[in-house]
Amino acid sequence: MRIDFHVHSTASDGSFPPAGLAAEGKDFFAMALTDHDNTDGIAEYLSAKIPTALRRIAGVELSIEPGEGFDKFHLLALGIDVSNAALKAFLRRILDGRNGRNDRIIANFARLGIEMPDIETYANGEVLARPHFAKYLFDHGYAKTPKEAFDKYLLPDSPRETRCYEERYHPPQEETFRIVHAAGGIAVMAHPKYWRLEWKTSGIDYKAAEKELARLKEAGLDGLECHYRANDVDEDVKFTNIATALGLLKTAGSDFHGANKPNIPLGMEVSEAFIRPTLDRLGVN
Repeated sequence: MRIDFHVHSTASDGSFPPAGLAAEGKDFFAMALTDHDNTDGIAEYLSAKIPTALRRIAGVELSIEPGEGFDKFHLLALGIDVSNAALKAFLRRILDGRNGRNDRIIANFARLGIEMPDIETYANGEVLARPHFAKYLFDHGYAKTPKEAFDKYLLPDSPRETRCYEERYHPPQEETFRIVHAAGGIAVMAHPKYWRLEWKTSGIDYKAAEKELARLKEAGLDGLECHYRANDVDEDVKFTNIATALGLLKTAGSDFHGANKPNIPLGMEVSEAFIRPTLDRLGVN
């Protein structure tokens, strides 16, 4: 069964418009649009006139408090009602935090002598994000590639003398779960392999992950993105086993960004047994 529950459009940092993603996934069983911190592309995605039986799911990807001892927690809110007033207010608070962070990043670049008077045009009216800064730096000769721009300027561990990275507001875990549930959605941790930065070099501590995931389940977490495009087979298996042991729902996602991350293809192949409990929870037949 072909699905994808982690996809980005031009409403955040992807290169495909929402309707274009619906067309790209027309032969899939189900796909969720999960742009960063906003649902601006959902109406276009759901209403696109595409001859397809694709089950289209409204979603959003949120960066929330990672928890003590952890570094990055991205949450996929799936099956949400984007008109929910509490959710809209919550996303506005997050967007205000993101905009404040962008202002600090711009000020950091100015201190390096890199002025960005037209950086907003790179977002095409959507949410300004680090990939837009990276493209600006590449286009203006400050980096040989967008990746080099990230490495040199835009990461928490970029060299101190050129680092322009700034942290941004991360809403509390339990509040986020409550907001997602009140909007009719389910709360799924995205790419758990990135939860701790040190796991990139030391390997994933699955015991620590399972212990904290058990706590998060009690706090309101519903599921885990067990199959992820950047996982190896062993990671897929071990995160699936943890989800099964804890009674968490399982999802699969590519983290597709189109031309902005050209090595990531759209779509994930899963079994009916793997994804059916999640589909049932979302009311997808």
